[in-house]
Amino acid sequence: MYAQYRRSKPSRRFLATILVAWPLLVPASGASAAPADASVAELMSRDLISGPEKEVVMLTVTYPAAGSSLPHRHDAQVFVYVLEGELTMQVRGGQPVTLGAGQTFYEAPADIHVVSANRSTSAPAKILVVMIKDKGKPASRPATD
Repeated sequence: MYAQYRRSKPSRRFLATILVAWPLLVPASGASAAPADASVAELMSRDLISGPEKEVVMLTVTYPAAGSSLPHRHDAQVFVYVLEGELTMQVRGGQPVTLGAGQTFYEAPADIHVVSANRSTSAPAKILVVMIKDKGKPASRPATD
């Protein structure tokens, strides 16, 4: 009965997600952040029943104080829920928005995420991310266009 709530084992997809996400998290100054300064944790990954070529990945991202990510894209539908702190988010062509705990943000597959920054210089910010993506493709990649 509770099998649907079991935790998934770390997978190659999970390791690929972490390897892709680490370089994206940097302090606002632009200097590289050490992996100890930010964390990405996959909570779950499941194939979509209605489309076996797609999967849902759920993870958390914790931005260190004053941390931000470089411009990137996900090639996926991305749903963000702010768990703690305040972040500024913006996709190319859109207006920047400031989000606090309990607020949400959406990225379409073609969006380039140009701003994702923790507004606090003294406290971390944490988000829950749910993405629907092509199975076997990276969760994130640097924006090159």
